Amino acid sequence: MTSANNQMPKTLTRPDLFRLFWRSSFEQGSWNYERMQNLGFVYVMMPAIKRLYDTPEDQRAAVLRHLGFFNTMPYMQSTITGVVANMEVQRANGSQLDDQAINNVKVGMMGPLAGVGDPIWWGTFRPVLAAFAAGLAQGKASLIGPLLFFFGWNIARLTFRWQSQKVGYSLGVTITTKTGNLLPKLTQGASILGMFVMGAVIPRWTSIEMPTVIARVHAHDQLEQLTLQNVCDRILPGLVPVLLTLICLWLIRKRVNPIWLMLGILVLSIFGYSIGLLGVK
Repeated sequence: MTSANNQMPKTLTRPDLFRLFWRSSFEQGSWNYERMQNLGFVYVMMPAIKRLYDTPEDQRAAVLRHLGFFNTMPYMQSTITGVVANMEVQRANGSQLDDQAINNVKVGMMGPLAGVGDPIWWGTFRPVLAAFAAGLAQGKASLIGPLLFFFGWNIARLTFRWQSQKVGYSLGVTITTKTGNLLPKLTQGASILGMFVMGAVIPRWTSIEMPTVIARVHAHDQLEQLTLQNVCDRILPGLVPVLLTLICLWLIRKRVNPIWLMLGILVLSIFGYSIGLLGVK
């Protein structure tokens, strides 16, 4: 019971939290160039706003409070939703939390969480899962690959969003102090793991054959041909695909359009094959 008005304190029920979680998947449906994900964030928060504030004036003020600029990695948004929902509960129960304090927490969390989410989800988990699924798709049970990627990806992201929202709601603003030292280490570890994974994936999925004969030698009474491909494989297996990937990354960082890169690789492949430098396995 609250001592001020002898009423039960306002809170969010489990169905309310589930509605927030369900709506989070549609957050980017109203993405805009001026304030990015702000409309989607308001859409996610509407069940909480309607539960905590009774009058239309208070609900309107809460909506306006969350219409400021907001942008983060979509899957990490659920953590911020949980924290902001906790702060809205405190405010609805009389806590001295003003609009600026709530907005500062949102802005302060969206950058670091995006920096963690991008290397983990886009740079590590998705390439690993996609490479594994693509390998299965080439085998006899080809249908298992796409199904594994679809269900594996969605189960992982939905489970993470629900659990991270629960943690954010239970910890509130204290989550920033409890995870402050963990985020940089997690980002660095995910980036390193992602580079290892991509290094393993490149020679598996990038095939370059160079059949140009550079020497002929006699070995065991037989004439053997030494090709450019043999030399590169003896130096480092997969050397040429890795070099090609690094060149493409360098060009992308120089703001070269990826479409032009693909067209350039296609032209170079046709030209290399026509002069006998490149071949087909």
